[in-house]
Amino acid sequence: MAVSKELLEILACPKCKGDIFLNRGGDGLVCKACGLLYPIKDDIPVMLIDEALPYPGDE
Repeated sequence: MAVSKELLEILACPKCKGDIFLNRGGDGLVCKACGLLYPIKDDIPVMLIDEALPYPGDE
């Protein structure tokens, strides 16, 4: 089960409070403003700044 559209609409980046979107692989949420990728583990977004990974790409 993927992250629901309703959940994506209410989630925000915990660092800058900006918009996030699902990456192409569907395994992370991206904040372009911060350049971070928040992983999705077992269908649960891990929205912890310390767990975020650098976001390298143009998606």
